[in-house]
Amino acid sequence: MSHFLNRLRYFTQKRENFSEGHGVTTQEPRQWEDSYRQRWQHDKVVRSTHGVNCTGSCSWKIYVKNGLVTWETQQTDYPRTRPDLPNHEPRGCPRGASYSWYIYSANRLKYPKIRKRLIKLWREAKKQHANPVDAWESIVTNPTKTREYKEKRGMVVRSRALG
Repeated sequence: MSHFLNRLRYFTQKRENFSEGHGVTTQEPRQWEDSYRQRWQHDKVVRSTHGVNCTGSCSWKIYVKNGLVTWETQQTDYPRTRPDLPNHEPRGCPRGASYSWYIYSANRLKYPKIRKRLIKLWREAKKQHANPVDAWESIVTNPTKTREYKEKRGMVVRSRALG
């Protein structure tokens, strides 16, 4: 029967009372409960930290389902501050604080930025060394190459359009 007709018959259905009329047994479908239960299920819990508007030193339990963050809670395994205080949210973030939206935000930097000079040195080193660790070592142990890319740090990059 359709959901609409079921709703019309809701008040006319026979119900079995128990506990002297305080409880009622019904035969209505309860599929909505499954979706609610599934909302809080997860595949694994990982330990992570936040870097949003704070020092980033708080440890969090991140609940992951199908590779996506579903919810998070603050770790409470820090040393006790005082015996008379509860051990909930020991680092100061409010209960219910959630920053997992930031992971999927369009504003998030998804690819690390690198200076043009350093990437040029890296590509040259990769041609000479098959192992990336050896390639990086050849850059950082060479004082000339190191100075070359470090001098570019902090410089303002001007747009060609602005002149």
